[in-house]
Amino acid sequence: MQQGIASHEDAQLILKLYELRTEAVMREARKFVVGEFWPRSADEFFVIQNDFGSEKNAYLRQVVTYWEMAASLVLHGALSSDLFVDTCPEAFYILAKLSHILPEIHEKLPTYLMRTMQFVENSQAATARFENMKKGVAARLAAQG
Repeated sequence: MQQGIASHEDAQLILKLYELRTEAVMREARKFVVGEFWPRSADEFFVIQNDFGSEKNAYLRQVVTYWEMAASLVLHGALSSDLFVDTCPEAFYILAKLSHILPEIHEKLPTYLMRTMQFVENSQAATARFENMKKGVAARLAAQG
């Protein structure tokens, strides 16, 4: 993974990733996954994951595969890992939201969020960002009751 000073190409790629996140359907998908989708159990997760053809299923797949693609860019050296950690907190937030049920998800989908997890395991900065996000998610879940 590329760390340290980001290149001009890294900056261009980060800006492109941001631009893609602002596309209208992607905004709706992110609104659902980030703000509305709070599965408390793997069963609740699989209700959406297995509801093929539904809008919520499409939103979940779109957002997760987007962030998995972005994490792959980092893992394969196409994008600075430090720049990604600094500018793309949503990837870590989504992983944190699902972390409490990931072992059960992996029983049926062993590679789910694999690239994002691999990135977190390989980067101290990503680990720190993820752990911080987990605290925020835990606080939000506690507030929801």
